[in-house]
Amino acid sequence: MTQCGDPLHNALAERMNNTIKNGWLFDCDDESFEQVSKRIEDAVYVYNHVRPHQGINMRTPMEVVSETVGLTA
Repeated sequence: MTQCGDPLHNALAERMNNTIKNGWLFDCDDESFEQVSKRIEDAVYVYNHVRPHQGINMRTPMEVVSETVGLTA
């Protein structure tokens, strides 16, 4: 558990929060809680299943996980 108020101790989660907030939620001021929740759900799906990441050789996180646990050749 990290100390409250110190984003440096939780850099991975803070990076994901920033990506979602600035990439998908920048224009949702007039949306309901349910609409914003759906946008967050969609953003996390795209981030993990669709968007290639430079740090893992332009693969998606799910491709890397699948390879690691032997689900794909």
